Amino acid sequence: TSFSTPKKKKRDDGMREHVTGCARSEGYYKIDKKDKLKYLNNSRAFAEEPPADTQVRSPPVPEQRRLLSSFTGSCDSDLLKFNQLKFRKKKLKFCKSHIHDWGLFAMEPIAADEMVIEYVGQNIRQVIADMREKRYEDEGIGSSYMFRVDHDTIIDATKCGNFARFINHSCNPNCYAKVITVESQKKIVIYSKQHISVNEEITYDYKFPIEDVKIPCLCGSENCRGTLN
Repeated sequence: TSFSTPKKKKRDDGMREHVTGCARSEGYYKIDKKDKLKYLNNSRAFAEEPPADTQVRSPPVPEQRRLLSSFTGSCDSDLLKFNQLKFRKKKLKFCKSHIHDWGLFAMEPIAADEMVIEYVGQNIRQVIADMREKRYEDEGIGSSYMFRVDHDTIIDATKCGNFARFINHSCNPNCYAKVITVESQKKIVIYSKQHISVNEEITYDYKFPIEDVKIPCLCGSENCRGTLN
């Protein structure tokens, strides 16, 4: 029985066509350099220039921000706004503050009306907050980081929180806090009131209720009220 060698057929791109339907059944064969170069050039051109209808180009980063801002501005959705915060987290650091103990500082320029950081902690009820506040005093913890969300909900970041708990009070702050609702859960997000420069400390007004026992304010601003409460 004799076996005939399949005829070599070439495709338009110069490569050999496997007439048996399987390259392995035709054995080894050498590709001419000229044909190989033609094939590589065709493959490279196809990879670099996809069809016009499938070509997708991402806009530059400034354009992405502009589009995102216009989209969020036209849609009053807290979830969308919160996703904007996750879209691009601000670069922040905490270090010693001239106002009080530790503070939070910007590591990049932040434009006005931008989300800076979420105030993260445990959501607890008022009765639990009262118990924890007393326990923190007994444990000798100098500061408790509790942020009131509404009448009966408080976020406790004393032992479970993020950098936002280091933000100091100022009577002339560069940020403000806002409560937003995301998937039926209330969250506190810090927004910038004005442009914030690199290494500038992030501050907001604590807006403590007025009490007889005053807490001194050390913000040092021109319009300092003298006390936090």
